[in-house]
Amino acid sequence: MKRRILQRYLLSLMSGLLLVISFPYTGSLTPLVFIAWIPLLLVEDQLSREKRKSIHFFPHAYLSLFIFNFGTTWWIWNSTEIGGVLAFVLNSLLMALALQLFHFVKKQVGNTFGYLGFIFIWIAFEYLHFNWELSWPWLSLGDFFSIKTNWIQWYEYTGVLGGTIWVLLLNLSLFLLLKRVLSEKNKTRLFSNIAGVFALLIIPLSLSYLLIPKPIITSKTSEIVVVQPNIDPYNEKFSENSTVEDQLAKFFALADKKTTINTDLILGPETVISRGFFEQDLTAFPFYQQITLFREKHPNTEILIGSSSACFYNYKRSVASQPFNGGFYENYNSSLFVDVKNKNSFIHKSKLVLGVEKIPFAETFPFFESLTIENGGSSGTLGIEESPKIFEGKSRLAPIVCYESIYGEYVSKQSKLGAQVLCILTNDGWWKDTPGYKQHFSFARLRAIENRKWVVRSANTGKSGLISPSGEVIKETSWWVEDVFRCNVPLLDGQTFYVKHGDYLGKGFLAVSYLLIAFACYTFIRGKLRFKKSLKNNKIG
Repeated sequence: MKRRILQRYLLSLMSGLLLVISFPYTGSLTPLVFIAWIPLLLVEDQLSREKRKSIHFFPHAYLSLFIFNFGTTWWIWNSTEIGGVLAFVLNSLLMALALQLFHFVKKQVGNTFGYLGFIFIWIAFEYLHFNWELSWPWLSLGDFFSIKTNWIQWYEYTGVLGGTIWVLLLNLSLFLLLKRVLSEKNKTRLFSNIAGVFALLIIPLSLSYLLIPKPIITSKTSEIVVVQPNIDPYNEKFSENSTVEDQLAKFFALADKKTTINTDLILGPETVISRGFFEQDLTAFPFYQQITLFREKHPNTEILIGSSSACFYNYKRSVASQPFNGGFYENYNSSLFVDVKNKNSFIHKSKLVLGVEKIPFAETFPFFESLTIENGGSSGTLGIEESPKIFEGKSRLAPIVCYESIYGEYVSKQSKLGAQVLCILTNDGWWKDTPGYKQHFSFARLRAIENRKWVVRSANTGKSGLISPSGEVIKETSWWVEDVFRCNVPLLDGQTFYVKHGDYLGKGFLAVSYLLIAFACYTFIRGKLRFKKSLKNNKIG
């Protein structure tokens, strides 16, 4: 008995470790993700055959998923302890609960519908995890392929959830094949199962290589200068000893090295303007003179940079609104766009980082606001845009600030608005020299494929770069160095299937999951009622 328990925990440990070493930059052994779930499925199968109570599966699922979460995202602790706890402990719990739900459904409805539940319930979980207060989609199974973009060119039709389906289908098929190998006497049937697994692997790979887009020749291009100022976020960017003027002087000095008469856009990272200001008063601040001087020197060049800004309102607009001078104000993590006519426009970040820019459920539990920490700029829950927006100047630009770049459907809505270039503004220096910034850069490659648009990325401390619509990295800067580069970026119109329909797979799988769970609950309740009725009849007898 003890031996079997130890065996189950070793299998659970194995699943967690396989997920870690197959994830980008914590091992990058991508093919292993196709077998990573098999040890945990073996544990679930053994517990089901032994007719153990459902709760016995939970510690095994939690162990696997805690190892997965901690092993891939331990670096979060460098920037936020609260965020680290949410990621390691709570996110593991949420994932384990999704698997526990699969185990419950399988126990009630049998193996056929139960194993379908494994796929449908996990996809439903990932989709919900994109769209609620505790959102943290960094570990979507579809993200594993961000360093193998030639494998998943069909993301232009499915988004990352298509990759998640591929991972789960192969794991489940290989698990069922393994069971049959150990018990099946009919070898002909085994060969057909092997052929099915082979098809599941080869068909998506072959389709992907067929879908790699050929370079689009277009006369519409934009010359963009990308600046990586490399300002230490811990000791310089938000320090009292470093002014906004000093930082902008460094930024524009770097930009000036590559700016030509043909340069259309200067792209800078998140919070280039690191001190908060009211947006309506922007031109009154001394630092704005530096923007004006640069624009006078380069009148054909537009500027897109990150800033910490605020707006005043006569009413309480949201949970982020704070009392001020008889009204309210909200702080924002913003993108500032200065066009050729010197018109200033702002778009506010919508997808906020838990624990730093947002405390979940703060509207329901206002006292949670006291838990926010300050990582430079403003503390407390920030305000957001009510819907995705783009800038329109010499071209149509999608400003994507930091964390927003891991939300496929959010970025696709910017493409749907007509964005021709995806511009990522980020500051990954909080994570220090860890896998975090590498993973974040690689996820941008998925957005390029989903939207079939060029991605231009400016990161304060690196890595900045240029990514083609096929997800190929054309230019990539080094970590923690000052850098600047110029690139000619094709301006692409048009919408992919994914841009038009978004996470339709998530919506569909969620609906089917509700039906499976409802059927399982019905079966469970009916069984309990029959059991009580049987006891009652026995007593009467």
